Amino acid sequence: MKKENVLFLLLAVITVICIMSIGVAVAERSIVIALLALIGIVIALFLGISLRKKVTEASE
Repeated sequence: MKKENVLFLLLAVITVICIMSIGVAVAERSIVIALLALIGIVIALFLGISLRKKVTEASE
């Protein structure tokens, strides 16, 4: 497995964990956990998109 694929897998797992933590935040009625989860999702998605851009530019 290439290094980039491992990074994409790691970012996907982190994003899924953050999405699941939103469910926990709803169950616990905690706004703090929900906000941290949303920030985690945005950061993971931003890193994934920027990494994808670098990989496609490097392959051209």
